[in-house]
Formats: sequence, C-alpha cells, structure tokens
Amino acid sequence: MKKRLLAVLTAASMVGSLAACGSSSTASTTAAAETKAAAETAAATEAAAAETTAAAEAAGKDASEIKIGIVTDVGGVNDGSFNTSAWTGLQKAQKDFGIQASYLESHTDADYKPNIENFVDEDYDMIICIGYALADALKEAAEANPDKKFAIVDDASLADEPNVTSLMFEQAQASYLVGYVAGKTTKTNTVGIVLGMSTDLMNEFGYGYVAGAIDANPNVKVLQNNANSFTDTAAGKTAANNMVAQGADVVFHAAGGTGLGVIDGCKEANIWAIGVDSDQSSIAPKTILTSAMKRVDNAVYDIAKETIDGTVKAGVKTYSLADDGVDLAPTTDNIDPAVLTEVQDLKKKIVAGEVTVPKTKADFEAKYGNVYELD
Repeated sequence: MKKRLLAVLTAASMVGSLAACGSSSTASTTAAAETKAAAETAAATEAAAAETTAAAEAAGKDASEIKIGIVTDVGGVNDGSFNTSAWTGLQKAQKDFGIQASYLESHTDADYKPNIENFVDEDYDMIICIGYALADALKEAAEANPDKKFAIVDDASLADEPNVTSLMFEQAQASYLVGYVAGKTTKTNTVGIVLGMSTDLMNEFGYGYVAGAIDANPNVKVLQNNANSFTDTAAGKTAANNMVAQGADVVFHAAGGTGLGVIDGCKEANIWAIGVDSDQSSIAPKTILTSAMKRVDNAVYDIAKETIDGTVKAGVKTYSLADDGVDLAPTTDNIDPAVLTEVQDLKKKIVAGEVTVPKTKADFEAKYGNVYELD
C-alpha cells in the first residue's frame, strides 16, 4: 500500500514539476493540471483506504475478513437505477478496502425475511436492505439479533432501533432540478412523471418534479401516472405511450425497473426521458435528457467504510445537495447549455436556503395549489 501511495505521489510531483517549467500552450497547461488533480485524487483514495484498513486491523479484524451484504428489493441488481447503484457502491468499497461483498436478490416480498436471515446465519458484519419495503422484515431481524448491524435505504421508521442505520435522501431536491430542466426543454408545454408507487416517500419525487417544472415554465402541464410497480416494464411503456398521445415530449420516471419501459416508450416516440437514482444515459444516450441522481452508491460506500472503521452509528443519516448526496447526473450533453447554467445557479440557491423545495403535500399545495394528483 505504501509503495503504491509513494508511486502516486511521485507521479503527482513530476506533473507539478513539468507544469512549473511553463508552456505557451493552454491545452498543455490544462492537461497537466488535470493529470495532477487525478494523481492527487488517487493519492487521497489510497490514503483513505490505508487508514480504513489500519482502523479495522486495530479493532482486531482484518478488512478482508469483514463481510457486508445487500438485500435488494424486487427490482434486483440489474434494475439500472436504485439497486444497481447500491451494488455499485458496495463493489467500490470491496475494491478500495478488500472486504467481502455479496448481494441477495428479492424476487417477491416473501424473499425479504429469508434473505436477511441468510446473511445473519453467515455472520455478516453489516446487512444493508435496499428500500422501504424491507422495513418490516428488517425490524424483526434487528430485534431478534441485537448484536448484528443493519442499515436500510429510504426508511426512517426504524430510527429508534439501536442496531439500525437509516440512509435517507432529499430526493425532492434532485427531482426539482430535473423538473426545471423538463419545464425549460419542453416544446409542447406538456411533460410527464411516472412513479413506481404512490407513497409518501415516492411522492417526494413528484412534488419536487412538478414544482421544478412549474417554476421553470408556468404554462406547463404535468401528466402524472402511478404504475403501482417497480418491476413492470410493460406498464411503464404503456404509461409513456399514453403521455405521448397527450402531447408530452419529456417524461420523468421514478419507478425502478418499470422505468426501463418508460425509457423504451420515449425512445420509440423520439421524445426525451429523464432517468432516476443513477446516471441512466448509457441505457439510451439519445433519449435520456438527464437523470435525478440519488447517490445510494455513496451511502452504501460510506456505511461499508464505517463498518470497517468501527464507527457505525444508529439513527438517521440524510444525504442532500449540500453533500452531493443527490444531484443532476454528470452527463449533460443533451441539456441546453443556457438551461444548465440556470440549474447550477438553482443548486446554489437551494443549498443556501434561498429556494425551498417542497417535499410534503402541505408545503407543495401552499405554493402550487392542488395540481399534484398522485398523493
């Protein structure tokens, strides 16, 4: 580890020396700066990994002996959004720290309990449940196994459990940003949103999106659909097709695997789709306008690192725009540069508290009236 870190630092030093020699070429200077920054980032990652490994060893357990598992919701690790992002974060932790990482897919609600129990029986050090639907099964497991550590994404109902960490997100903020992009991009003044379920948590996506679209374009009409499933691609495509028939030219989905059908429908109709949770541009590069990123990968990575460090705390940990826990996707090729500039300014105002994004029915209706239909 020390040799690799020394090599990276040496490379960074060489880049710095070359840059100091000067050049008349702006491109060369920029390239040198980027190389130096990359080297410094690599050095920081190496250093963090070394510190984490040392902490684990000090606690009497080598990082390679630590086992962390993910229990997915019914979307599975290949849903292209929520569960995929979680598994990506755990794989990164495995690469950086050398832990043992695994996942168990839940195909129906009945799989939640046995999947959690499998990881308990195999003496996993941290068991991470992906999605609020697993809360009941997790509560039972946590109370039956007080010596085990658990985490759950998108559920705060277990915040009082002494061995459960709730990983929450200000998803309304990211949805507001993509709603703003949709409102500025639409040519028909009609956009849409498809939810996987109509719950308090999922409606936060809706409140944010509709608010952003209206603030960007007061004349916009927002078509709304609850697919009532996170796995039904056919329902997602049907919802998109219906919205296209009503004039929508931008459709946002917060629907997991169902959203893949939304994207497919938008692709066939040659209109814009907006992805969710991860940067979904790779699914349909010419169709995905942007994505509302919810950095489940960062949250899973963080809880993995804390498990190794021995610093896991029960309770609620919330990620927001202020700490890059939610954001617009980094792929911005399809967004008008002028709109992107406006969005960057909006982000600063949200973080500063100058713009408040509604995430409850009361907050939404206080400003926008009764135009949201899915709550």
